[in-house]
Amino acid sequence: MKILCTNDDGIFAKGLELNVEVCQSSGDVAVVAPDREQSGASHSLTLYKPLRAMPRGENRWAVDGTPTDCAMLAIGAILADKPDVVVSGVNHGPNLGEDVLYSGTVAAAMEAVSLGIPAIAISFAGHNIDLMPSWRAPLERLVRSILSSTLLPPPTFLNINLPPIQGDQAKGVRITNLGSRVYVDSLKRMKDPFGRDCFWIGGGSINWTGTELSDVSAINEGFVSVTPLQLDLTHHASMDAARALMLEL
Repeated sequence: MKILCTNDDGIFAKGLELNVEVCQSSGDVAVVAPDREQSGASHSLTLYKPLRAMPRGENRWAVDGTPTDCAMLAIGAILADKPDVVVSGVNHGPNLGEDVLYSGTVAAAMEAVSLGIPAIAISFAGHNIDLMPSWRAPLERLVRSILSSTLLPPPTFLNINLPPIQGDQAKGVRITNLGSRVYVDSLKRMKDPFGRDCFWIGGGSINWTGTELSDVSAINEGFVSVTPLQLDLTHHASMDAARALMLEL
């Protein structure tokens, strides 16, 4: 099996190394990842400058672009053969609830499925990345079990979050839906050195909510969360209500 590993934390991220170690137990691995931090890049493409893919060892390239760029270039230009699956991550931090709309990790998986390649996005839902190596063995078993089964066909892919604990302390795996989160006081107004207003996005606090079947609840209870996601954002249950609006020009 040919596996493409990518991420949004950059080519030198610890999570990417964990991803590669895990995937090497299941197939032949190639790495195409951003040359720098690209968290929060979402599904953005680089359109106004040329992209360069620099070799960083055997079957490894660093791209001066976004995670979506990396997936597109790897599948369409860099690799001699298309991968059988794309595994994005392991992200340094959670990708729960609405995070999936901003995440470069998830976006790389989304780009893969849009190009017809099955994909998995993996995130460590904590900030103590020193715990991540403890996940190698359980994550190897999880990824191997996914790849040895019938993968969900595109445009569906799996979003996996690991609880912020030692890998051998996880209680198991739950299939989940997306929870929800609200950022509080995350937008800061500041002054630049010239006295002009500027703004900084980040910090503050996060309020998480979700049912017992949500990704948020699974992580809080020490389970690995596995959420099937799709590219189609249409709210199909609301189609009839939208038609009933009798919209006119």
